[in-house]
Amino acid sequence: MNVVTTKRFSIDEYHRLIELGFLQEGDRIELIRGELIQMVAKGTPHTVCGSILCRQLDRLLGDRAVIRGQDPITLPNQSEPQPDVAIARGIDEDYLAHHPYPEDIFLVIEISDKTLDYDQTTKLEIYAEARISDYWIVNLNARQLERYTQPYQNAQGKFNYLSKQISLAHQSVAIPGFENAVLDLSRIFP
Repeated sequence: MNVVTTKRFSIDEYHRLIELGFLQEGDRIELIRGELIQMVAKGTPHTVCGSILCRQLDRLLGDRAVIRGQDPITLPNQSEPQPDVAIARGIDEDYLAHHPYPEDIFLVIEISDKTLDYDQTTKLEIYAEARISDYWIVNLNARQLERYTQPYQNAQGKFNYLSKQISLAHQSVAIPGFENAVLDLSRIFP
């Protein structure tokens, strides 16, 4: 009986594949738990929402944080996802030597329509395992924001968030780490 095994990559091996040209920027690949995952092509509403969201966050936060759009973050669970938006401490130049680590991150945001189930399970679990304190899903299908906080590990070893709050498209929410910065959700749903 043949057993099929998958090759898992470390973050260093993944970076080496990029350096050697095996993976190109346009490939839309991310590393999740050591596996190379092909990212789903973004539809127009997803693209528009991401553009508006980054612009709104940049206006609200200015130079108080780094707004990263579809750029990698490095997690200790052999993952280097490319969230739609990540808000990190410091300035852009702080990340010349490496992508932001969990301790650098205020907030991770995924914009979801076709990838909703994946973002609510696999992505949620890797962010919770990495102790990302705040994870948001912009649920385009339901026109609502899902805000997850308080990562934990249950008795079976699974990672999740204790708190899930839903905000509707007509509401406003404070940006974690910047409570005086309030995001008007009606501005981000196309």
